[in-house]
Amino acid sequence: MTRRLEVGPERISRWLDGFAERHDGARLTEEGAVVRATGGDGATAVCTSFPHDPLALVLVRRGGYAVGLATGGELTEHKCGTRYVQSRTAAGGWSQQRFARRRGNQADELVRAVVEHALRILPSGTALHGLLVGGDRALVRDVLADPRLSHLAGLPRRELYDLPDPRLAVLQEAIRRGRAVWIDLNDLPDLPDPA
Repeated sequence: MTRRLEVGPERISRWLDGFAERHDGARLTEEGAVVRATGGDGATAVCTSFPHDPLALVLVRRGGYAVGLATGGELTEHKCGTRYVQSRTAAGGWSQQRFARRRGNQADELVRAVVEHALRILPSGTALHGLLVGGDRALVRDVLADPRLSHLAGLPRRELYDLPDPRLAVLQEAIRRGRAVWIDLNDLPDLPDPA
């Protein structure tokens, strides 16, 4: 059974040393940003780093947004805000269509606001090496589809769609998680099939 761990990049060497101690040694193979550790007892750990700095951050949910720039794990510039986007309704007929149009218009306004903040905080020409996105997939996709943000599209990307409504604390947590080494750990050796 594999589980995901997130370890700060400054702690990964120590974590791998501990893995080797717990699992009868470890054989390491490295391929780019991925390090695979195989323990003497059959346990495995696949460690994927995201060594990009500075990082652009774009988090969008129907309740709010956060756009930021992080250098060395510290937030250097940001904008967080809220925008109301109506939830779905159980009403039928004309009311349902009217609410759907209103919800669509509100979502479009949210996307426009996030694009404007991203253009100000993350302008083209800024030395950006990675992009961290999170929140609502469709809204993030709509924000990044704006041609004025094409300079963000080609950046290496890490996605955190499990984040709550973006606020300053969530933005800071996103930086920590985005910089972390993601470890897919399987520390239970495979048991032989009973015959």
